[in-house]
Amino acid sequence: MSNKTTHYFVQSVPNYKDLLFFRKSVALYDVTFAFCERYLTKGDRTIDQMVQAARSGKQNIIEGSEAAPTSSETEIKLLNVARASLKELQADYEDYLRARKMTMWDEKHARYEGLRKFCRETNESEAYMAQIEKMNDEEIANMAITMCHQVDMLMMKYIAVKEREFVEKGGIREAMTRARVQYRNEHPEK
Repeated sequence: MSNKTTHYFVQSVPNYKDLLFFRKSVALYDVTFAFCERYLTKGDRTIDQMVQAARSGKQNIIEGSEAAPTSSETEIKLLNVARASLKELQADYEDYLRARKMTMWDEKHARYEGLRKFCRETNESEAYMAQIEKMNDEEIANMAITMCHQVDMLMMKYIAVKEREFVEKGGIREAMTRARVQYRNEHPEK
């Protein structure tokens, strides 16, 4: 097979560790784990639910990214599973605030913009973990909700690009067909 043909099989897929939404999902998992340990009672099923939702979000990003070279469809499906898990996690944080009659911050809250800015500019777990040491449960829950929104927004943009690429270029099956046709055209004697 000529080098000209093999390029069909090598898809440019970023390393999932370089994806901004993945790095932020790792931070979200770490924040959630620490939040649950600090504020929820051992034996509370909510702990398992929240930690598993955060883990599922992170892990499905990994699995989807690893599937990308052979299946755009699987990648997109798993990224949407990750989004659904993080939406579930977001709802758990919202429930926590509502059940305890705490404030869910919105654009009218004095600290809302500062929190959004911090989350927008911060992607590494270590920075979030240092920050939560100075925060109470209402602050951490609002930060986690903000992180959920931001990860979701970034993932939706990424999925839209992947869907557009699939429509324009096809997937592995289409690439293999193009490669086979090209090979036959270059080697009519075979």
